[in-house]
Formats: sequence, structure tokens, C-alpha cells
Amino acid sequence: MSDARALYKEGFQHFAHDRIDEAIDCYRRATEADPSLSIAWNGLSKTLQRKGDLDGAVAAALKIVELEPDDPLSHTNLSILYQAQGKITEAEDEKALAMQLQPSN
Repeated sequence: MSDARALYKEGFQHFAHDRIDEAIDCYRRATEADPSLSIAWNGLSKTLQRKGDLDGAVAAALKIVELEPDDPLSHTNLSILYQAQGKITEAEDEKALAMQLQPSN
């Protein structure tokens, strides 16, 4: 297992036990070790959101969208964060993009 994945898993354990600062530290270290590890960026975004750092959460979510531009869930998460910031136009744009990317049933 790579160092980045091990750090991600450690961060997840901290997050699950509500040790937010420790989780943020692990996720940041994971993204530094492997900037392409989108799951670590997702963990960082969610943890920063829980801490109330919406700007940081959005920055991490934008990195996820950069890494996985065709993933509808990434755009949905970014939409939710924009909505929490009161950026309704941006939130609606991301929601629309997520809907376009949804696979047809």
C-alpha cells in the first residue's frame, strides 16, 4: 500500500471518531504524497466542511472535479458546498453538470 493510501485510511479512522484536526492533517499529508489520489481530496473536503471551513472544502472539491471531471457525484458535492456558501448560481451550474453526467437508466 502506498504511503498516501495509508495516510488516507488513517485520516478516515480519525474522521470516523470525530478527531477532525487529526483527520485533516492525514488527508493533507496524503494529498501531498499523491496529488492524484482523489479519495484523499474527498476526505479532506468533507472534513473541512465538517469543521466549518467552506472555502477550504470548496478548494479540495475543485481538485476532485479536476481529477475526475466526468464523475457526477464530485459535481454534486461541489454544488452542495457552493449552496452552503450562498453561491446559488455556481451551485445550480454544478448541479446541472452533474445531471448531464448521470448515466441514463
